[in-house]
This record gives sequence, C-alpha cells and structure tokens, in this order.
Amino acid sequence: MNALPIKLMLVDDHAIVRSGFRRLLEQESNLQIVAEADNGEQAYALYVKEMPEVVVIDLSMPGVSGFETIRRIVARDPTARILVFSMHEDAMRAERAIQLGARGYVTKSSPPDVLLRAIADVLAGRKVLSPDIAQALALARLSGQRRPLEDLTPREFDVLCMLVSPASEQEIAQRLHLSVKTIHNLHYQIKSKLDVASDIELTRLAISWGLDLAPSSLYAAPK
Repeated sequence: MNALPIKLMLVDDHAIVRSGFRRLLEQESNLQIVAEADNGEQAYALYVKEMPEVVVIDLSMPGVSGFETIRRIVARDPTARILVFSMHEDAMRAERAIQLGARGYVTKSSPPDVLLRAIADVLAGRKVLSPDIAQALALARLSGQRRPLEDLTPREFDVLCMLVSPASEQEIAQRLHLSVKTIHNLHYQIKSKLDVASDIELTRLAISWGLDLAPSSLYAAPK
C-alpha cells in the first residue's frame, strides 16, 4: 500500500515563483500542495484550516512578514514544521528564523534536490540548512561577536532589513501596509535597542553582522 503524500503549503508573494515551485514539487509523487498563500495573514489562516505537514515560506512579503508569520504559526502549533526558502544568504536572517521556530533554512540559489531533501528532513523532525547558510552561520559563530537579535521583535527585524537595503520610511510603510508614523516609531525603537544614533551606524552594524544588504525587488514598494 502506497504511503500518503506529504501535505505542503507554499507561501510566497510572487505568483510566478509559487507556480515554479509547485511544478518542481509536484513532480515528486510523495508531495502534495494543499494550500498556497501570498501573504502572512492568509498563510496563518490557511495553516489553521489545512494543517499542512510542512510549510515552505519566503521571508519577504507585504504586510505580515515571514518572520512574524513563523512566530504566529509556531505560537498556535509548536509542532509546526516550517522551512524557510529565501533569496537571502546571510546568517543573520537564518538565525532569526530558527530562533522564531523555523526548522530549516534553504536559499533559492540551492539546487532543487537540496530543497527536496530539506522538506523530507524537516518532516522527520530534523533541523536543516543549505550548505551556504550552514557555512555563513559557522563563520558568524566563530567571530564570537554578540548580535542582539533577541532584542528585536519580528517586525523590528524586518524593518531593520529594509532600512539597510536601503529603503525609506515611506517605502517601507507602503510595503508593509502600515502608516509612516508607525514605521518612524519602529525606526526609532530599533536604533534605541541597538544603541546607534544614525542610519550610517545602523548600516555599519548590519554589515558587521554579515547581513545581506543587496537591494531586493522583494523589498521594493509594489507599483
């Protein structure tokens, strides 16, 4: 008797990207896409409804970010198996995602077989990192430098990543569907928690942590 396929949910705000992932994953007879979401609110609602066995999620989305979505899902279901699939290759984002409850982190530059193996590993309860992220984390830990990620909320961390991408408060507000005043307050809180006085210092700090500062269309405000 054949085993039942693994139920997956895909979370990515780009429909073309999701379509490509779906075609890749559905070539595997043991995988079944039971839900797709293009934002964090929808992802949380669909998780509660469908209870997929593995969630494959991007981090950069409008509104509720991937980080906050991970936190909400894990708060609802501590057994949730979440695999981050992101274009960002820095240890800082990977470490934050794991701290929030993700079971794995694979970069989109990885070969398809790395993603497929990661899904199986996460389902089996194992932690998994793509080779590039594993190397980045190892180097970051060898440096011994304190990186106060725990001091930032998921929303603050997401805004930090956008600020140093760089993006203006207006652009971030539009992207996250928040008011400019809210983003301004978050901006102030981030600098206060990290004990920096300016955006130049904030960017230098992010660089010292190895944060990927490459501009990303995912962080650009939608047209």
